[in-house]
Amino acid sequence: MLITANLADYQRQVQSDSLKKMVELQLLAPTLQYDLRYATTNNFMHRRMYTPPPHFTFLRTPAARALQLVQQELAENGYGLKIFDAYRPYSVTVSFWELVKDERYVANPAKGSGHNRGLAVDLTIIELSSGRELDMGTGFDNFSDSAHQSFAALPQQVLANRQMLSSTMRKHGFTLLETEWWHYYWPNDRNYEVLDIPFAALKQAGK
Repeated sequence: MLITANLADYQRQVQSDSLKKMVELQLLAPTLQYDLRYATTNNFMHRRMYTPPPHFTFLRTPAARALQLVQQELAENGYGLKIFDAYRPYSVTVSFWELVKDERYVANPAKGSGHNRGLAVDLTIIELSSGRELDMGTGFDNFSDSAHQSFAALPQQVLANRQMLSSTMRKHGFTLLETEWWHYYWPNDRNYEVLDIPFAALKQAGK
């Protein structure tokens, strides 16, 4: 598996296929809310994994455009998305694996992850008027059966909230991850490379 850690290499990849461009999500959907957990200590690692911590995040162009459509559809009913994580440099995945060697919840760095490829996003639904998160039954990064998509021993309103998220995301081309209600990914249909490029460098390249 090749890992792209050089910005010039990434730029050459984008020149050969413009759909590989990493897009800052709020540029397409300004009403998206961010709570980038790995830029804080409020995560299962209990330390900042992104240094310096970014205030922005990315997906590849097709996934970013699809997420824009999800946001637009939810907004018609007064809802929107809050993003916990999207692009994740490969080196962070290595750190995760050192702590949690369980492929149900953490990607094996031998394969790279959808996050490393700019194809995966962790998110929830909020009320646009208040910013309040809908009740999904567990918090983000809950490594238990109750966070699984198929877990049914939950209040009906929680199940309805999860269904709204999954049906809208799948309608616009994303696939769900069974073990995490918050995790969705775009098909790797263009052999998207694993990236280990800092957030600031990607943002500078996108200007």
